[in-house]
Amino acid sequence: MLEDVRKPSLTKERAVLVGIYGSDNPRWLAEEHLSELELLADTAGASTVKKILQNRPHPDPTTYIGKGKLSQLKTVVSENNADILIFDDDLTATQIRNIEKTAGVKVLDRSGLILDIFASRAQTSAAKTQVELAQLQYLLPRLTRFWTHLSRQKGGIGTKGPGETQIETDRRLIGKRISVLKDKLEKLDRQRTTQRKGREESTRVALVGYTNAGKSTLMNTLTDTNVLAEDRLFATLDSTVRRLELENHELLLSDTVGFIRKLPHNLIESFKSTLDEVREADILLHVVDASSRLIEDYIHVVEATLTDLGADKKKNLLVFNKIDLLEPETLVGLKKDYPDAIFVSAQRGIGLASLLEHLETLIEQDYVAFAYNVPMSHYKAVAFLHEVAVVDKEHFEGNHVTIEGTTSKADRDKFESMLADIETVNNHSRVS
Repeated sequence: MLEDVRKPSLTKERAVLVGIYGSDNPRWLAEEHLSELELLADTAGASTVKKILQNRPHPDPTTYIGKGKLSQLKTVVSENNADILIFDDDLTATQIRNIEKTAGVKVLDRSGLILDIFASRAQTSAAKTQVELAQLQYLLPRLTRFWTHLSRQKGGIGTKGPGETQIETDRRLIGKRISVLKDKLEKLDRQRTTQRKGREESTRVALVGYTNAGKSTLMNTLTDTNVLAEDRLFATLDSTVRRLELENHELLLSDTVGFIRKLPHNLIESFKSTLDEVREADILLHVVDASSRLIEDYIHVVEATLTDLGADKKKNLLVFNKIDLLEPETLVGLKKDYPDAIFVSAQRGIGLASLLEHLETLIEQDYVAFAYNVPMSHYKAVAFLHEVAVVDKEHFEGNHVTIEGTTSKADRDKFESMLADIETVNNHSRVS
């Protein structure tokens, strides 16, 4: 495991944020992106003292912002007594080395910052393992001669390998650790799969959305629980599952890690076991911060991430949260642009009845009517139907019960399979 060599400090690190803009990324959008980067920096424990934007069509391959601008950046760092430079895009090992050499301070890119936040927020064994794996996969291609050695050896006699450089040694150590972590995640994933099998009879609904959209607050309000909900990015890392009783149905509601623009690919890969709650859900509630200026961008990011996860074809309901922060005319315009969406304030409990009604309608879209005449000896099958179905009529006559109602196609098939199994056992007993 990588050693955390950072010493706790009572004062925040002073950060300068750097980004670029051009024809494909207009200045106003780049400014919004730096504002989000500032929130990420604050979440990580840094205070932003300056934001720098450079007009470039593409990042410079060796310095990201060009040699001239990098020279100016060194002055900005000195004038603002900055401790760290944070870039809004991912940097290569070459870019990091050249920028650090010139500016003389620590350099971090967007992915590195997000990974640092995840590392500080991880609480469970699964989350810690997933984050460490993502960090190592991120670091592996960025090893340079400035790399702090992973081994505990100090310089001196006996430390000079005859044919292997320190970077090669570090790569080998990281590779071994990655293999160990992958094995551990596979075991944790099998445990999660076993836990989910115990919940297969319930309809599963997953809350998804851009980070800080208010998913955890919505979950707390709907289920009357106390899942951690902060006005911070990535307050939730581990998926949390709670039961929710509707008028005619019981479902399992899960809160998941928030998505974000340029979410590191390694992080998505390592968190796939956690995000199985999304992939295996029956319905997705896509929660959007209605007060944001970048609603369309955030919706696109979430939809793209769902596509990456193979969950883009699922039934979903678009839910605009935080409508209490909107002016009335803004809300009217939003409802016109998104006529099929639901508009709520989880914080103030506005619109939740409508949300639950629409959710119940979505659940019942796949429901089918049934009418069975079942022998009383098949009581286990009848009990199962009472658990998973909406029973409208039930009539007992002799040794049989006539039962009518509606249920999901999947549960109807399970019920009929149970009947067939019981008949097979009974026939076998009679033959014997």
